[in-house]
Amino acid sequence: MIEENNEIILKNYRIKIQTGLLHQLEEFIKPLWSQRQVALITDDNVGPLYAATVEKQLNKMNYKVVVLTIPAGEASKSWRQVQRVIELLAQNNFVRSDGIIALGGGVVGDLAGFIASIYMRGISLIQIPTSLLAQVDSSVGGKTAIDLPAGKNMVGTFYQPDLVLIDSTTIKTLPKRMLVEGYGEIVKCAALVGGRFWAIVQRVNEPEDIIRQAEKLIYASVSFKAGVVQQDEKETGLRKLLNFGHTFGHAVELLEDGRLMHGEAVAIGMVHVMAVFEQKGMTVSGTTAAISERLERVGLPLDAPELGTPAFYRAIQHDKKIRGDQLTLVYVKKIGEPAFFPLKTAELKNWLGAAI
Repeated sequence: MIEENNEIILKNYRIKIQTGLLHQLEEFIKPLWSQRQVALITDDNVGPLYAATVEKQLNKMNYKVVVLTIPAGEASKSWRQVQRVIELLAQNNFVRSDGIIALGGGVVGDLAGFIASIYMRGISLIQIPTSLLAQVDSSVGGKTAIDLPAGKNMVGTFYQPDLVLIDSTTIKTLPKRMLVEGYGEIVKCAALVGGRFWAIVQRVNEPEDIIRQAEKLIYASVSFKAGVVQQDEKETGLRKLLNFGHTFGHAVELLEDGRLMHGEAVAIGMVHVMAVFEQKGMTVSGTTAAISERLERVGLPLDAPELGTPAFYRAIQHDKKIRGDQLTLVYVKKIGEPAFFPLKTAELKNWLGAAI
């Protein structure tokens, strides 16, 4: 991995982070993609804000553009939307040499990426994430997925894009709750990395500070995640670090059935998994409080009524990270020192005891 001028170069593609990038697409896309038909996939929140800007530039590059809009929200990560979009691609005579651009948050990126990976056994993909969560998390790493009633992201592929373009100015149009949600994933990464990254996070004491520090926060998060993914693309080892807060968080998110955003669920999951390990003397005293303070400063939730309920433990059984009968919990011994703790799923409830 090479890092220079807010650009991260992986073995297969580039991640460019730059203010105003949404208005400079020709510089990055035209040298990469030959003349082709392009499906610009967005949603009905992001589309009215940015689709025309992107479409105009693509037309200027002489690409034939078809804008495909999905309903905003997690419910669009479904077989129904996959079928609808694929049928539209077929009706518009998209072939294997054409491409898809995902313009939006994590839902758009996940859905468009999944479709790109399976349509005609794979067509070219560019990610232009517009939400903070997508910029620091889902647009990097090549994971694509849709949801099932049994859980989030149960059907998916690993499919790397040709390019990721991140313009931090798009987060200024996010509702406060969505801005703060993305910050939950940033705190997760910072707690794993520590050092200068944690120091940047400590400058954030209100939601407006996220915007002020956006480029530094995004770059630090993406740099960390890209480094991990390059070493372990298919999540067989080191990439499991990125699941910090997710085991408990995904279970709560599933049970909340859309009432809780992903970054909010991760915040809750981080706090409670850390509380368990700190109570058991496996992490430095005060670490949970330090993470909780960073989350609470911007208004992220720290608790959920589902934690510790029978439904909570049933939801964990559907965690995709379970291997055989074993679950690996991720925690930090102290800020910047992550660790794994393998545990049989049948023993989880007794091991947690009254700690959760």
